[in-house]
Amino acid sequence: MRLPASNFPTSACWLVSLLAGFSLLAPPARASEYYRHVIFDNSLTPDAYFYSRGTSNGPSYLEVRNKKSRLPVDTTTFVTPPNALRLQWESRPGGGWVAEVRLQGHRNRNPELIGHNLYFWCFAPSAIAAGDLPQIVLSDATEGLQVAELPASFTAPLPLGTYTGAIPAGRWVQARIPLADFPTASIYQFRPQFLQDVVFHQGRPDGVRHTLIIDEIRVDDDHPEEQSSSLSVPEGVRAIGYDRHVVVRWDPVNSPTLARYIIYRSFDGRVFEPAGMQPAGTERYSDFLGKAEITAQYRVAAADWHYRTSALSQPASASTRDFDDDELLTMLEEACFHYYWEGADAQSGMARESIPGDDRIVATGASGMGIAALIVGADRGFITRVQAVERLTRIVNFLEHAQRYHGAWSHYMDGSTGKTMAVFGMFDDGGDLVETSFLMEGLLAARQYFRGPSDAERDLYRRITQLWEAVEWDWYRGPHRNEFLYWHWSPEWEWQIQHPLIGFNEVMITYLLGIASPTHAIPASTYYSGWASQAQRAVQYRQGWSGITDGIHYRNGHSYYGIKLDVGVGTGGPLFFTHYSFFGFDPHSLHDRFTSSYFLNNRSLALINRAYCIADPKHFKGYGADAWGLTASDGPDGYVPYAPDDTSDCGTLTPTGALASFPYTPEASMAALKHYYRDLGGEMWDIYGPRDAFNAGADWISPIYMGLNQAPIVAMVENYRTGLVWKNFMANPEIGTMLRQLDAVTADSRAVPSALRDKQPRSRHAKAQARSTCARRPVCAAAATAR
Repeated sequence: MRLPASNFPTSACWLVSLLAGFSLLAPPARASEYYRHVIFDNSLTPDAYFYSRGTSNGPSYLEVRNKKSRLPVDTTTFVTPPNALRLQWESRPGGGWVAEVRLQGHRNRNPELIGHNLYFWCFAPSAIAAGDLPQIVLSDATEGLQVAELPASFTAPLPLGTYTGAIPAGRWVQARIPLADFPTASIYQFRPQFLQDVVFHQGRPDGVRHTLIIDEIRVDDDHPEEQSSSLSVPEGVRAIGYDRHVVVRWDPVNSPTLARYIIYRSFDGRVFEPAGMQPAGTERYSDFLGKAEITAQYRVAAADWHYRTSALSQPASASTRDFDDDELLTMLEEACFHYYWEGADAQSGMARESIPGDDRIVATGASGMGIAALIVGADRGFITRVQAVERLTRIVNFLEHAQRYHGAWSHYMDGSTGKTMAVFGMFDDGGDLVETSFLMEGLLAARQYFRGPSDAERDLYRRITQLWEAVEWDWYRGPHRNEFLYWHWSPEWEWQIQHPLIGFNEVMITYLLGIASPTHAIPASTYYSGWASQAQRAVQYRQGWSGITDGIHYRNGHSYYGIKLDVGVGTGGPLFFTHYSFFGFDPHSLHDRFTSSYFLNNRSLALINRAYCIADPKHFKGYGADAWGLTASDGPDGYVPYAPDDTSDCGTLTPTGALASFPYTPEASMAALKHYYRDLGGEMWDIYGPRDAFNAGADWISPIYMGLNQAPIVAMVENYRTGLVWKNFMANPEIGTMLRQLDAVTADSRAVPSALRDKQPRSRHAKAQARSTCARRPVCAAAATAR
């Protein structure tokens, strides 16, 4: 049941819920705070809610959807648009039912919830007596009631009707339950701040089928009523129509009491209904309409935290229309670019690891890719050149004062202080040479692009040069200055993480930049002795993370799906191998003893990835000629470097895999773009472009965006269109010198021991197990879902 537009400004419960309902559009600076309150606001999938589970036994009944027994989603009756959860049950003697709503997890999320009360909204199509309502149990274990993680705990059940009374027909009622009322029922004390699961289960067995719509479950405190000044009407509302969606923009309302903006939509110019909202600080809204040739009008109101709203703005109108391919690419680049513009850390300008996530964390490598996106944004006119220089100057200011370790930055830093954040454990508290390489790849491209006559650009050139020359690549050869580069070094733990960089994978750029360094260069021969090493240690390393023998001597030489692969382990691994080192470095420019062109080799990797998805040997739902791109992303079971092989394919597709491959597979990538946008855009498209990933068989869509995935789309699409980032990175004179050094080493027959130079694998396996060399993240265990 939607509330009519005329009731919207005065409906407190609808407005507070609306804020939660569009939480994924919240300004990144407020995302962590928001997700320390919300348990459920809405489902990204319209049929069943992924983060739920329902079971029934005996003669009792509970409505569930799909093989995973998810709770159904109601798209017609809700408080937080566009949907709510539906509980439909029948409680009978001798039976039981349980409906669990789990906390939606985000990587690096602060786990502590803030608040002393549990709130949620209830709606019953037919009245339900208080005694016939379910009971509620809370759990701080990720397994819900099946506590297996000690010292996890759960509570004794409380009757919902005690707190709501009878639920009348056709009216929303808010439940408010003090968390202190939930007594511990486990041997361990229940910790409400670590709440993981809200469980509804059978109450009185009355033998009647009931339906209860539940929406906006959150932990919070009562907000005190305060007087606030009236809010100004938003001005400058304008709407821009795209192929299948409309972007609405407006000027900010400058008021300390502003909490959010409410966006109203009309298709007839007369009746405006609320379509969504944006929290204070975000003056842009994406409305996916799904078709071309649709005209919609929009009005915007400002609202405070007590649900008082301004008058509606003047209307703005826009129409969708069919875009040609070039327009679609510009649309895609612009949307993804905004992750690094609006979504960047406010103080440092650096890219966040993920949105939503822990807002303190900025990512070094993702920031280098984000700098490439800034170049594209300035060149395409998404922002002015002056704006780009100002942002890049802020980033350089931050990097100059951030903690460094022999010139290298850590993987993650605090965006406010520049201090290292050891996200991967206590040993990961120092320099990360690989993430530093991705950062420097972006900085060197920017150094050449922003090489204008202004004082600001000349200053940037000088300061980026200083950062570049301060990286001690030779230090990271390890304590014995051996043949490999090493990923990490810590002043506390020294070389405790002994992770050598051995290819082929995403870290080629580290060797290339190390050789190119004008101040701390490594020998060009380390390309063969380290990166493409034939030593037993390197062979064992490649086989260790892949589990197979194809390509363990760096050269592959086999064909997969009729496509020959010169270099790569097994079927090639995740597609970020072809993106991260090559968003700046042009693979056309590189050849070695193992392949005549890394551009062609990367193309083969992309084509094999697509061919695998077409063949779909594990019969996952949603794969096809226009639905491919196995690469690293969050999935239903956490972060996984998905790849085209039996072990690393779990049914999750990541749009950046296909879209960042535009230079290699333009026609296939364009088909994927049209499918992900036009066919799936209602669920997949938002203010930063396509969402991070989806798994059609699991009915799952990623609730986050990742800094490592949106920027490669921007940079690689532009490299396909104009070569912009490639041209500027390759224009650095040190890169040309490095390539000449590599050519000399490649031509030197003494660079590689003759006994190993052309050695081929002795056997060939039908299955590959290529994963990221990082080897620091969980592996998917999801079962295949048949078509």
